[in-house]
Amino acid sequence: MHKKTDKGLHASNLHQERYDFEALCFSLPALKPFVQKNVYGDLSIDFSNAEAVLMLNRALLAHFYSVEKWQIPQGYLCPPIPGRVDYIHYIADLLRDSKGAQLQENDAVKGLDIGVGANCIYPIVGSSVYGWKFVGSDVDRVSVASAQKIVSENPSLCDAIEIRMQNNPEHIFTNIIAKKERFAFSMCNPPFHRSPEEASAGTQRKNRNLSKNRLQKRGLNFGGQANELWCEGGEVAFIKKMIMQSVVHSKKVLWFTTLVSKKESLSAIYKALKRVNPQRVETIEMRQGQKVTRIVAWSFLETKAHRAWFKAG
Repeated sequence: MHKKTDKGLHASNLHQERYDFEALCFSLPALKPFVQKNVYGDLSIDFSNAEAVLMLNRALLAHFYSVEKWQIPQGYLCPPIPGRVDYIHYIADLLRDSKGAQLQENDAVKGLDIGVGANCIYPIVGSSVYGWKFVGSDVDRVSVASAQKIVSENPSLCDAIEIRMQNNPEHIFTNIIAKKERFAFSMCNPPFHRSPEEASAGTQRKNRNLSKNRLQKRGLNFGGQANELWCEGGEVAFIKKMIMQSVVHSKKVLWFTTLVSKKESLSAIYKALKRVNPQRVETIEMRQGQKVTRIVAWSFLETKAHRAWFKAG
């Protein structure tokens, strides 16, 4: 069901090869000043330079996803696009399994991105690659304003993505999912650190790794606000809350999904899932180089209901 390449990326991921910086500079000339030859004689950028990475993301979005205007506030999370793309493709695999057939444009797939962030990456990729509709929610007003600006300034996104403010940080789905609204999936990249100190230590490790190795980096985040990087109890506490609250919306969402950064988090997550008794639980491993993350997905609907979901529209 879940296809990978030798490099670990999903077979449908457009970012299998090394970055073609000549093509990227053609799509976004503003990238040119940041591109230079590395010690191996290959064109690259300084991946420890946050401005260079931001410009690379702008070029990737323009070149592959026809998003010409993309900017995020200073200090907010600048995500690694190839890994984010993988999450979207693995969700597509889940939906194909549910339908029992290939997805079609008239399937009218709609997804919910919990914590859409200032960057709005998942809805951008999902709407561009698959034509899906999205709702993106966030508790941070700056993130909501930034994501809305990105959507408003790119005509290809205006009819595909809606951004909603979650005014109660204790709620994940309530106040976001409307009474008669249905989603084929929800997705989330939760804050996985347990404290500001743990988040800071992770950033320091990242910077040390960058100083040791200047090769192209595909799996590193840059920047990030507190609500993007950490919460009390880390990813386990956040995901357990999501699992408990998903029960209330069990018939409105076909697949609830979340990223899990740490393997040691899985045991507590599985225990929480057992308490709410979903019909199906899937764990999907994603690998980019040495970095391994996981998607945990659960559904309260039986197989027959999965098939009927797409017929209902």
